[in-house]
Amino acid sequence: MAAASAALALTACGPGGFDDGDSGDREAKYKRVIEDPHPRPADVIEAAGAPTGVVRADDGSLLLTYDASNVEDDEGPAATAWRIVGPDGRTVAEHAEHADAEAAPAAFKGVRGGFVRVPPGEGAEGAYALDVRGKQHKVIITDTPLRTRPGDILLAELEPTLIYRPATRTVAPPAGVPGDAIRLAVDERGTAWSLDQPLTEDPNRVVWQRDGRSVGSTAVPKPYAGGILAARGGTAALSLTQGEGVRGLLVTTDGGGHWRTVLAGGIPWRELKHGPESLVLELLADGRLLVGEEGGRYWLADDRTNSAFHELKTPAKFTSFTVDGTTLYGIADATTATYNLVKGEGLWVSRDGGREWRRYGQRG
Repeated sequence: MAAASAALALTACGPGGFDDGDSGDREAKYKRVIEDPHPRPADVIEAAGAPTGVVRADDGSLLLTYDASNVEDDEGPAATAWRIVGPDGRTVAEHAEHADAEAAPAAFKGVRGGFVRVPPGEGAEGAYALDVRGKQHKVIITDTPLRTRPGDILLAELEPTLIYRPATRTVAPPAGVPGDAIRLAVDERGTAWSLDQPLTEDPNRVVWQRDGRSVGSTAVPKPYAGGILAARGGTAALSLTQGEGVRGLLVTTDGGGHWRTVLAGGIPWRELKHGPESLVLELLADGRLLVGEEGGRYWLADDRTNSAFHELKTPAKFTSFTVDGTTLYGIADATTATYNLVKGEGLWVSRDGGREWRRYGQRG
């Protein structure tokens, strides 16, 4: 992550939140931005206050997405923007457009050579690639399934399931995914992991495949059902749910050779408040798991065995959390569109496992 280190000019974590200035003035500017048929990227970014997402390309460039939506209603005007920041911390390219508040905000994933847009609806239409200079490239969309291989990324999990191959800029369904799969993860080795939910009383199963062929499976232990999947570097983890709550993890650290159920490990599972769909489950490049929930608390594994966890101290309440390599990115934002900023609003970054957080700031 040396390149990413250069990509951010960061200020030390302080005790206070943002000063949002005069709220009336901010409201007027916000309304002008979302009603502007051709908004400026800088205006959308200022109005949004915090990014909705951050992804990293292999050279250390970052792409940040922003969304300013109608405050009074879930309909009406909106504005979206993205900005690419190079490894030196300076803006390379940016783009903004007028949007509809009912439309899903633009989302991207970082890939080798740049970024790829996640299709905004069902199917692959709307996907395109951006290089690290911000130039847009068409992608090849095919219905012919591809056998997953190293470098492929999961672009859309379900309905439909799509992978993206950076080497050929191709979007396609992955080959061999079971018909009863309800969750999917693809690791950097090209292994596809799925959670299968049979129509019978049989337990859920985790199945893993290479080159489009199944190489192993394991049953989810009763009385639990499977939740969210994460996989990287031979480690895979599945959240275990019971009723309306998350109760633990099913983990392998040797590519599926052995599995272990983690029902404690320092995480007070029954204190999680937001339900299984709000769970955050991420894997660092060193094999450690990060577990938490949007708008709540987060825990990081002490080591790659993922048997014991410690709670992270965060500088603000993070509404989203993501991992790239061993760098942690937390975003503090309002949960609904608002004219004003919440305390600590913005993007926060930690490169030392959450011991120190610094707020994102650009160099120019």
